[in-house]
Amino acid sequence: MTTGPTREAVIDRGAIEHNVRALRAAAHTREFIAVVKADGYGHGALTAARGAVAGGASRLGVADLAEALELRAAGIDVPIIAWLHAPDADFGPAVAEGVEIGISSVDQLRSLTGRSGSRTPVVHLKFETGLGRGGAAPADWGPLIAEAARLEREERVRVDGLFSHLSGASRRDDARQLELFNDAVSGAKIAGLTPRIRHLAATAAAIDMPEARLDAVRAGIGIYGLSPFADRSSAALGLRPAMTLQAPVAAVRRVRAGHGASYGYTYRAERDTTFALVPLGYADGIPRQASNAGPVRIGGKRFRVAGRVAMDQFIVDVGDAPVLVGDRAVLFGDPLRGAPTATEWADAADTINYEIVTRIGNRVARTIVE
Repeated sequence: MTTGPTREAVIDRGAIEHNVRALRAAAHTREFIAVVKADGYGHGALTAARGAVAGGASRLGVADLAEALELRAAGIDVPIIAWLHAPDADFGPAVAEGVEIGISSVDQLRSLTGRSGSRTPVVHLKFETGLGRGGAAPADWGPLIAEAARLEREERVRVDGLFSHLSGASRRDDARQLELFNDAVSGAKIAGLTPRIRHLAATAAAIDMPEARLDAVRAGIGIYGLSPFADRSSAALGLRPAMTLQAPVAAVRRVRAGHGASYGYTYRAERDTTFALVPLGYADGIPRQASNAGPVRIGGKRFRVAGRVAMDQFIVDVGDAPVLVGDRAVLFGDPLRGAPTATEWADAADTINYEIVTRIGNRVARTIVE
């Protein structure tokens, strides 16, 4: 007997393809890097990679080497860039598979070339321009560029890219970062480096900051159909959310006025009503902070979480609506199809839509549709 998944994230690969095509058309860059790190922002890295490449992505971006190697093992053969490395990272297997390496220091560069095997490593030099995270600090740009130029002359490395990452704090801050990045690019040119691509803009700057698009944009959240802006929806940007999170109602209970819902009774029924139980909880990535607030659609009507989100389940007060066991409860998806959005859940939990989709756990089955 087949019962099907109790918890399900339906992933629309065609939506990812559409979003990449739309963003690439808006950016007008020679190359388009689709970021599929963190298991494709929770959508499945392989699914995201295939959808992105079908939509016109020329490269893929991931955080670490293991993510890149998983894609290679699955047959993804487009260029892949990995940029976040442990101090003792072994670059050899990734270089052997043609993975391009983001480099933030002279030590990383020397470690890479010292253990790269017979294949010439392809690198992207990363410059810290104000975000305060990875990348070579301005005081270290000179030594990094000089060492990269020396190793390239010796044909021990090929510098294919230069990159940084914007903070998105303000237009002025981002403009200052772009100015600093251009200084780094000038320094690389003076040293004799001729990288093919410069990339700085993520989704927000790809849409709103034309001067930061350069040779390539590096889009993450947008390719999954979610907006990086607080004041513009995905629909307003021409994007389609690729994930629909849903589960069948597991139980229905008629209760009297005053009946409490879940731990601590932070919610009590104001009148005789019906409680519907949804089998998704914080173990599946549903934010407990969205207790008493997260939106849910059941039977064409919208409700909210009643009481605290528990580890495996939460309650929805559906009033007198004729909800039955097995009815589909949709937490978020495409608003054009009537679903609540991941952004609404983010607002309910005081976080961002990036976190909502990325945190969905492996207990939730992924169903891929076109």
